[in-house]
Amino acid sequence: MRILGINALFHDPAAALVIDGRTVAATEEERFSRRKHGKRPVPFSAWELPEQAAAWCLKRAGLRPQDLDAVAYSFDPSLARPADTMGLDDPWDHLRLAYAREVPGFLETALPGLDAEIVQFVPHHMAHAASSAFAAPDAGSSSVLVLDGRGERASHLAARRIGNRLEPLYAQELPHSLGLVYEELTAHLGFLRSCDEFKVMALASHGRPRMLPELRRYVHPTGDGGFRATGVPWHEMCAPRRPDEAWTQDHADVAASAQAVLEETLLDLARWLHGNTHDSVLTLAGGVALNCVANSRIAREGPFSRVWVQPAAGDAGTALGSALLLAARAGHEPEPMSGADLGRDWSDAELGAWLKTAAVPFDRPEDIAATVAQALADNAIVAWFQGRSEYGPRALGHRSLLAHPGHAGNLERLNDVKGREQFRPVAPMVLADRAPEIFDGPMPSPYMLFVHDVAAAWRERIPAVVHVDGTARIQTVDPAAEPLVARMLSEFERLTGLPVVVNTSLNTSGRPMVDDPRDALECFGSSPVDLLAIGPYAIRRGDFFRSCDEGTADEGTAGDRTAGEGAAR
Repeated sequence: MRILGINALFHDPAAALVIDGRTVAATEEERFSRRKHGKRPVPFSAWELPEQAAAWCLKRAGLRPQDLDAVAYSFDPSLARPADTMGLDDPWDHLRLAYAREVPGFLETALPGLDAEIVQFVPHHMAHAASSAFAAPDAGSSSVLVLDGRGERASHLAARRIGNRLEPLYAQELPHSLGLVYEELTAHLGFLRSCDEFKVMALASHGRPRMLPELRRYVHPTGDGGFRATGVPWHEMCAPRRPDEAWTQDHADVAASAQAVLEETLLDLARWLHGNTHDSVLTLAGGVALNCVANSRIAREGPFSRVWVQPAAGDAGTALGSALLLAARAGHEPEPMSGADLGRDWSDAELGAWLKTAAVPFDRPEDIAATVAQALADNAIVAWFQGRSEYGPRALGHRSLLAHPGHAGNLERLNDVKGREQFRPVAPMVLADRAPEIFDGPMPSPYMLFVHDVAAAWRERIPAVVHVDGTARIQTVDPAAEPLVARMLSEFERLTGLPVVVNTSLNTSGRPMVDDPRDALECFGSSPVDLLAIGPYAIRRGDFFRSCDEGTADEGTAGDRTAGEGAAR
């Protein structure tokens, strides 16, 4: 059964293709349109569909729209209520719902040949839940917790997976929403709501939760599987911050207080859920599940033996979840995700053709992993473009910026390269078998969705990746799953004695992650990156700009260097 999943209504429009329960492709529209998050989450953009992402998913599988058996849309307008009856200040929400009701016709137009009759509406939080419960490894009977800003009429779902079935247990009705409360604080602190919530999480590490008692009046669990979260008077706790204004200690303290009350509430929800299911495995989805600090506290202090978080936990993941849910209902066993690398890729020959067309100087070293390891050991910043792009917001060794973790100044250096705030941390990638001696926290951690305490003996050895609170958001690398990345890490350790490399997303501020070769070349040409490793090829900054000064590169500098020459450089 061939099912195309679509997320489009709020933000992060995305598409995913599931065939007989197996995930074939999944990607976000922003990677094609180059608009961060695809669009802003306002009612006037609700009609916009992930047309390019959907077309690519079909192309990947060699399918036409008429070959599909079903299209799953991750919102069911029949379940929604008018915004004012739910206590929401959203006067144009009726427009959003009108667009949702008409989506079968919109999809039929966007994907010529598609029969509108095969479009099915999937409840938003059930799509989130399926994206986690059905994609997690070894989770046949497990609990699932979904938290985000809002769905049709709720902001939370507690459920249980039993085989191929999802059983809802509790849903928190709007206007109470942990996601919306965190979004409101994001805007109050001068960041972009529904976009920059992770900045609040990072800022929280610089503060003290001294406003926690006051916040508990507005945000707290109710003990029955639900919570209260609405009406927080942020202006009484600290002055609002303008986007161009420096943050103050008060801003950091209110962020720390909000983070603390979020963690407390999530822990209570997890304990209530476990008390009803007694499962050993908990899976998480929804935008709140991208809060890796809260995830770690649930894993550390919660009642579940194992916690697994969907790498595309935000709304983009509902494209996959809605398709998996329909596949499970049709009797197909959903296959767990083998990794987050579900997007576009190019063959070595295709990449070489791109570089020749761009007339940039490049070479093909004997081993690109060894070349990159040497560059990193020499304290270069490397843009790493390898294999299929990642589904979700984390760079996981396919579209990454890499650096040496042993130089403290590389944190500031990378934040300057990316054009972002200096309080933002960068993350380490580490070989899975070396991680336990350096980091303490949930293992394995292949998707960067938990924070780990850095062992005291290592903090001075890898200062670039140690956050102000002594933690790091790690990615563990399994050589069987990521052989090229593992080889690079092993060679870097041989050269430096450090089994860790700095890994952050390959993009600059306000731009989506790099996805295709053109994006990679544009990012490399516009930011102070020393080396671009694109497939088996290497482009060096000095050569790149020398060719710009000299004009169009000749045939010899456009890719005809021998492997031996490339390896020797």
